[in-house]
Amino acid sequence: MNHKNIVYIGRSLDGYIADKNGELDWLDLIPNPDNIEMGYSDLMDEVDAIVMGRTTFETVLGFDIDWPYQKHVFVLSNSIKEIPDNLNEKVTILNGKLNEILKSIHEKGYHNLYIDGGRTIQNFLKEDLIDELIITTIPILLGGGFPLFGELDNPLEFEHIESKVFLNQLVQDKYRRKK
Repeated sequence: MNHKNIVYIGRSLDGYIADKNGELDWLDLIPNPDNIEMGYSDLMDEVDAIVMGRTTFETVLGFDIDWPYQKHVFVLSNSIKEIPDNLNEKVTILNGKLNEILKSIHEKGYHNLYIDGGRTIQNFLKEDLIDELIITTIPILLGGGFPLFGELDNPLEFEHIESKVFLNQLVQDKYRRKK
């Protein structure tokens, strides 16, 4: 059975995914009056589930919206012990080593995964567990914050697949891991 782990994320020109205060409002810097979705629906059609870290989960819970995901969400956390009652069927908390976590997710029938959240993405990259990167660059320099990429033990080589420009300003690049 083939498995695929995909990152789909926005970042600043200087490589940050959240500003110095952990805020994300700069992601909406470029007006999008027609709600162009920039490949998100295609991603959701391709994946079976979402894997995110605690911080991303708590951030999404803090948005003043209904739960935005139709796919099952696996939250990686050592500290969250329970989830809101309304999400019992939609969210599973997992912890442990990434390979063991992935084995457990795959055994549940989820094989193509959307990996979200800064530390989660960095940890998956450290273990060489990312197959595709879809990165949309927003034309702003934040000057600090939470970086998309962290230190790696070894270089990871990716092949550039395509670039798309949205709203005449946002550049989305897609990369596939060379193995």
